[in-house]
Amino acid sequence: MGQRELAGQCELVGQRQRVQAVSERQPIGPTSPLRASHLLRNPAVWLPPAILASALVFVMTLIYFGSIVNPAGHLHGLPVSVVDEDAGATVGSRRVDYGAEITAALVHSHAVSSRLALDVQSLGPAKRRMNLGKSYTTVVIPRQFTSSLLTVAGLSAGAGSSRSLPTVELRTNPRAGTLGVSLATEVLKPALARASSEIGRELSRAASGHPTSAATRALLGDPITVATAAYRPLPSHSGLGLSAFYIALLTTFCGFLGAIIVNTSVDVALGYATTEVGPAWHQRVPVPISRWQTLLAKWAIAVVLTLVLTGLMLLAAVGILNMNTPHFGDLWLLAWFAAAVVAIGTLALFAALGNLGQLVAILVFVYLALASSGGTVPIEALSGFYRSIANFEPLRQILDGVRAILYFNAQAAAGLSRAWIATALGLVFWVAVGAAITLYYDRRGLDRMSPDLLEYVNRAASDYVREDRQSPAREGAGRDVAAGDVARAHAARGDVARGDVERGDAARGDVAGSDAARSDAPARPEDTPSTEPPAP
Repeated sequence: MGQRELAGQCELVGQRQRVQAVSERQPIGPTSPLRASHLLRNPAVWLPPAILASALVFVMTLIYFGSIVNPAGHLHGLPVSVVDEDAGATVGSRRVDYGAEITAALVHSHAVSSRLALDVQSLGPAKRRMNLGKSYTTVVIPRQFTSSLLTVAGLSAGAGSSRSLPTVELRTNPRAGTLGVSLATEVLKPALARASSEIGRELSRAASGHPTSAATRALLGDPITVATAAYRPLPSHSGLGLSAFYIALLTTFCGFLGAIIVNTSVDVALGYATTEVGPAWHQRVPVPISRWQTLLAKWAIAVVLTLVLTGLMLLAAVGILNMNTPHFGDLWLLAWFAAAVVAIGTLALFAALGNLGQLVAILVFVYLALASSGGTVPIEALSGFYRSIANFEPLRQILDGVRAILYFNAQAAAGLSRAWIATALGLVFWVAVGAAITLYYDRRGLDRMSPDLLEYVNRAASDYVREDRQSPAREGAGRDVAAGDVARAHAARGDVARGDVERGDAARGDVAGSDAARSDAPARPEDTPSTEPPAP
């Protein structure tokens, strides 16, 4: 049913009620109230929310568990460095380099190369890569590696032979992500164990002509020790490496929840939504305003609000809970900007889709964002779908920037520049979407409330307030009908139809001002259902 038809039917019902009330000299009141059983017998009341909630829970479960249920199975391209510093050794006339053999075994192993992205480099570049969070683990083969293996086997490697145990170091980078470190070591250790067994068999064959003890023979079965140590341990008060993820998540919530509050508050102030606190129910008179101007006002409020919300978030996390934050100003600035962009995007979806925009915003900014952020499961351990959406989902970009600030000295190359650029692109996108859709609606005349219905509601409210003040003794008198709180009056009387009316001061939401302007006008007879506007 269109808005004009609805207004016409309301007018007709109101006139019939007034004629009947006048003839019977009875006050006009609401019809008999419904009972819960009446609602439950109507599937249109409970079936849509049941279907919508069921679909939302089903999709939410698929999204969440689809990203975390099998990270090892989806693992591909996890960055790991390999540093071979082994100097090798000469046994007789033969040159031996077991470090090169270990490196080749890792690079050419399908079990390793299909899941890890190995980068063979020297120690300096590997450290710089770790310092930027671009590598989860570095395999370091020390300089005396071959020499120590030959010594264990009882084979002389010359005067410079090492008597230390042959050891391969795994220098982990927990600042890049603890689960990523765990996945990398789970792939590397079995591969290194296989390489150790192969080298042990080779040494056993080479030492077969030399007397060896039982302990030596046992050691040659697995001669290489794998030592794991953190390259740069996480700082204290960093939540075991999760502080960056939670700050990024709370930043997203600051934008999302702030947008919902702003959307509701502005709509209440404009008369397009109701306020209900306990038993009190209010609604202001709707005011004429375009969709584009409404969205601009909401955006402006949201930008300021997100500054406050992110500041309070960091006050609680840093000031009260003492979270490690070496660059507080950089963190607040990024959090504010990111939260503002999320709020702008959420409000754009509200403007485009109405109440349905909130559900779409939950999917975009919460469910899909969490699943593809890389905060708990690294991006390289996600399926192809989540890797694709991670390129533009806001939480992933925010997390990169926050992690760079908290763990990598706010270096631009550690993800901070990417966070700023990607978030700025998101701002341009959502502003363009919001502007294009609201301006299109305005050009097509798709108002939130048609001008005719807007005038009708405003004049009905003005009439009610005027008559309520002129007849203080009638039923329902004594209520405090504030300027703009007219929907409650509608519910009390069941009579919002007064005929075709012209727009007056009430169209600007100023019912009280309109009443003051008419305070000296003579009252209309109550027994005549007139549709003429009151004298000014």
